[in-house]
Amino acid sequence: MVAPPDNDVLWARALHHSHNGSPALQGVSLGVREGEILAVTGPRGSGKTTLLRCLSGRLVAREGEVWFNSAPVHTMTALQRERLRRERFGWIGPEPDLVPELTAWENTALPLMLRGTSRRAAKAAALDWLERLDAGECARKRPHDLLQAQRQRVALARALVTMPSLLFADEPTAPLHRADGAQVLRTLTAAARSHRITVLLATHDPEVAALADRTAHLLDGRRVNSVQLNGAEGRDACSLSV
Repeated sequence: MVAPPDNDVLWARALHHSHNGSPALQGVSLGVREGEILAVTGPRGSGKTTLLRCLSGRLVAREGEVWFNSAPVHTMTALQRERLRRERFGWIGPEPDLVPELTAWENTALPLMLRGTSRRAAKAAALDWLERLDAGECARKRPHDLLQAQRQRVALARALVTMPSLLFADEPTAPLHRADGAQVLRTLTAAARSHRITVLLATHDPEVAALADRTAHLLDGRRVNSVQLNGAEGRDACSLSV
């Protein structure tokens, strides 16, 4: 077992995983710096979602290591991984998965209340994040009264309200029209940069990937290159990893 580099908040080495006997990840290694927005790109079925699930502790890879802040995620118990996800990670996927009986602010505040935060404090934080994400008018509405783009903003507010160290965003704009998706992504990246939240963003859209600092490309479950964007420093412009 090799400890991760000091400058990487998240680090994975030689991840292998299969679904029903079909390889999903084949020796993928990856490092992410604190405060960085990294886009994991590749066509559908290339292993992006599987990689994010392994990195976030939602899934344990068949082989390989995952480290977060020098803690070995791959050797944690299920309870330890659940606590890590609840306390340090945020997650947003292509579907909002909001609780239909709760209002937008209650959905947003839910992670805080599950941590034991008082209802008043959780509500204040939820309303603040909904305002920041241009969804303040949705606060007292339930999911069925919201447009798809509004529901996705509420889901993003819910993912950010705990101020996670790391946000995993798996095709978060896939169900949205291009204009709505672009606006949600700009809001996400602006919020992450202003609060130094590290983001792993899975996408097959090059326009979405262009908002990131750097990209890592997957093809058939293999890491095939890494490209720097937006003047990021300190890494090779292109590398091959198989």
